[in-house]
Amino acid sequence: MDTSKQKIIRGLGKVLFIVYILFLLYFLIFSDWYGRSGVMENYHYNLTPFCEIRRFWEYREKLGVWSVINLLGNVLVFVPFGFFKPMASKKRSFIGTVFDGAFLSLVVEVFQLLSKVGRFDVDDLILNTSGVILGYLIFVVSNATRRRYGTKRKRT
Repeated sequence: MDTSKQKIIRGLGKVLFIVYILFLLYFLIFSDWYGRSGVMENYHYNLTPFCEIRRFWEYREKLGVWSVINLLGNVLVFVPFGFFKPMASKKRSFIGTVFDGAFLSLVVEVFQLLSKVGRFDVDDLILNTSGVILGYLIFVVSNATRRRYGTKRKRT
């Protein structure tokens, strides 16, 4: 692929990444839809890994669709981060992308704790980071497919 197409793709990636980050911050911190309508009196937190994940899984029949929404939602909301971050950057490091995504998740969780508009949950960090990893894997497969298709097209 020539340099101009690479610049266009990287530019599109940067725009999509910025839009995604703005949406994510609004959705996770300020959105009333996600239960951010009031400030709690006490700090709420979970520091035990897999505690809430296990609880949601054990009580999934009683909780219904909410347990699936909570678990999968925390993964899926960070998939675009893992996809758009390497797309927008010249540095496409797996470790760097996962670190940046985990750090963003940590910032959101700490903000929720300190502002008392949510709860700090280590399980959310685990699920969000899993979403970043999944998004990165989708990026790698998509990029390899694009390169393979582009190479075959040039040969014919």
